[in-house]
Amino acid sequence: MRKPLAAALLLAVSVSSAQAMTVEAFLTKAEALKAKGMMAMMSPDVGLLRTEMKTVSAAYRADIEAGQKTGQPAHSCPPPRGKGAVSSDDVMAEFNKIPAAQRSRISVKDAFYAMMKKRYPCK
Repeated sequence: MRKPLAAALLLAVSVSSAQAMTVEAFLTKAEALKAKGMMAMMSPDVGLLRTEMKTVSAAYRADIEAGQKTGQPAHSCPPPRGKGAVSSDDVMAEFNKIPAAQRSRISVKDAFYAMMKKRYPCK
């Protein structure tokens, strides 16, 4: 009886981790952390949000580089690595501009890509 339960739980965890985080979930976690003040640093959600942003930003850079290599039209034209920075405040401000009714339907990845397109349009 324990093995099927453990397998079901493992499957549920792997399926849920494969789903994209929504802007709503991201902002909810970020606001909860902000409310905790210094105690937030001990929350596992800090690592979760950092990992989400690292994953999304790495995918963004990889997509930009892949497009350049294949000659596809650029999605956006960010400065070279290390020449431009997007702060957590920038991300939070842009995500908060998304209407609340849409936040549950937009992934962090899609919102980040849209932010970068707006911030670094190609000339």
